[in-house]
Amino acid sequence: MGSFINAAIFAGAFILSVTVIYAMIAPQWRRILDLAAGNPERAFAPLQTLATAERRIAVRRWASTPVPSALRSLREAA
Repeated sequence: MGSFINAAIFAGAFILSVTVIYAMIAPQWRRILDLAAGNPERAFAPLQTLATAERRIAVRRWASTPVPSALRSLREAA
């Protein structure tokens, strides 16, 4: 009887450990295969992305501001 309990505890611990390992590796599987194939990871650059987005916003704001009447008359004359 004691041998059965020991086997059940061991089997439960084994199943739990395999489940945890699978849960940690499965979401990263494609990344792991890419790294194993020698493909480098893309650099994580959140500040560069933020700067690019801010530049786009600034250009959109600049483009949406109304043209002053003096410039408008010069454009019409040309």
